[in-house]
Amino acid sequence: MRVLGRLCALLGLTAVIGLLPLVAGRDPALAVLRARSADREPDAEAIASVRRELGLDAGPFELLGRWSGRALHGDLGTSWVSGEPVSAQLGSAIGVSSTLTGLAAVVAVLVMTALVARPFAAGLRGKSPSSRAGVAAVLAALPEFLIGSVLLLVISVRLGWLPTSGWRDLSYAVLPAIALGTPAGAVLAVVAGDALRDALTAPWLRSWTAAGFPARTIALAVVRRAGSVVTGQLGLVVAGMFGSAATVEVVFGVPGLGRLAVDAALAQDVPVVQACVLVILLGGAAAGALGAVAQRLLLGPALVDGALESAAPRPVTPGRWSLILPAGAVIAVVLWGIWRDPFTVDLSARLLPPSAAHPMGTDALGRDLLARVAHGALHTGALATGVTALVVVIALGVGIAGRRGSGAADLVNALPTVVVALAVAATAGPGWTSAVIAVAAVAWAPPAAHARSLALEQRGSAHLTAARALGASTRHILVRHVLPAVLPPVLRNAFVRLPAVALALASLGYLGLGAQPPEPEWGLLLAEGMPNVERAPWVVAFPAAALVLLGVGAVVAASRVR
Repeated sequence: MRVLGRLCALLGLTAVIGLLPLVAGRDPALAVLRARSADREPDAEAIASVRRELGLDAGPFELLGRWSGRALHGDLGTSWVSGEPVSAQLGSAIGVSSTLTGLAAVVAVLVMTALVARPFAAGLRGKSPSSRAGVAAVLAALPEFLIGSVLLLVISVRLGWLPTSGWRDLSYAVLPAIALGTPAGAVLAVVAGDALRDALTAPWLRSWTAAGFPARTIALAVVRRAGSVVTGQLGLVVAGMFGSAATVEVVFGVPGLGRLAVDAALAQDVPVVQACVLVILLGGAAAGALGAVAQRLLLGPALVDGALESAAPRPVTPGRWSLILPAGAVIAVVLWGIWRDPFTVDLSARLLPPSAAHPMGTDALGRDLLARVAHGALHTGALATGVTALVVVIALGVGIAGRRGSGAADLVNALPTVVVALAVAATAGPGWTSAVIAVAAVAWAPPAAHARSLALEQRGSAHLTAARALGASTRHILVRHVLPAVLPPVLRNAFVRLPAVALALASLGYLGLGAQPPEPEWGLLLAEGMPNVERAPWVVAFPAAALVLLGVGAVVAASRVR
């Protein structure tokens, strides 16, 4: 039944996204005609000819039925724009994305290992494992396209060590993999840090140490216990990178699957959109299933026997300044710049460095950057925090409810946010509402999978078996045992992704689906400043610093939840 449910969800999502260009409020024939011949006058006769050629008069559902029938026989159709077989475009894109995703996954694991190695070693020696969530939050808050652009400028342009763009051999994948895998590894480090801390403070570790087990045996056991939580998140990260790396692919000119899907959706090339979504969803389902299988293999029979041990509740870590400093810095910037005008254009003051008149300098249009960062905090920070809070509620509801939401989480996580936003904008129209719905519709999946993994282990623990034997109700077990154990790590997982949520909202605005220029939105500030980053680095440094402060503050606040 689970396999059948996943298959139905896969076909349903493919149908919805595949029908997107036909219900977007624009005539696909007009978009196809312009893509094929930009100089040709789009008169009624030419549009009618294209509609007959594509079979648009038959209606969207008949088109979907035809495509489904051909897809079952391995025929994914022909591109409406180029006239080439979709499988030809798809084959090369899948190979590129698979290679890039594999290398990025290696980078993510290396970054995660580097961030958790020191606390892990300290915990094995009996010391209190210190958290490195702050460093992880900084790395997770750095936009992928910003990392990629800096690497491109320094490594490729200045030093000439690696190619700048394109795709010929593995040397072209090094910089994109680093840009794509570094933030993902930082997010995994937060999850792994929580899992390792719970394993290192569990009662069984003291028993094994007292019994004289070798240190290597204990270390492998801790890694196995923590790995049962991390493997599920790693599968979702790999699935997300496989289809949603369009921004990195654009920076480095990589002809991958995510870029192909977004370009086809914007051009209303229905067969290519359907094929890309189908492949992306299959990849997401496979990665999620492998993560679930790996978790069960690592837990072994203890999960079924109800013999798992749950770590004792941890006290709130001390250090108020770690929370006050980032929050105070953001508030100070807002109070300092909120009285300034963020929209006044002064071409005579273009790209001025920081000074008394302009403490953060000016952008390419001479607008005061302090004013734009301060006003953007009200848009970016408040909206991203609200979306993240909504994501936590959805994740807890789906993750704790049971196993049925896991298949949907695997599929939804793999969808590119831009493609989902286009689907929402087709019915609700572009704007903040559409952008929020699109981002929340995808962002809930990783925290939900994390919540499900933790809840599954809690239900297999010995103390819950005892509670059931004593007659505890399902509600009592859920409220007093499962939810308190699941909530803090899920909060940290969700809030370390808060800068990514802010950037996703910004990228949708940049595409005309959310905030529109000249709105002072942090993501738009980064996108507008990238062409001038070498000449005027402050146009990118200050918005990026604001995102980092937002991410660090969110993670520190979540870490203080007991």
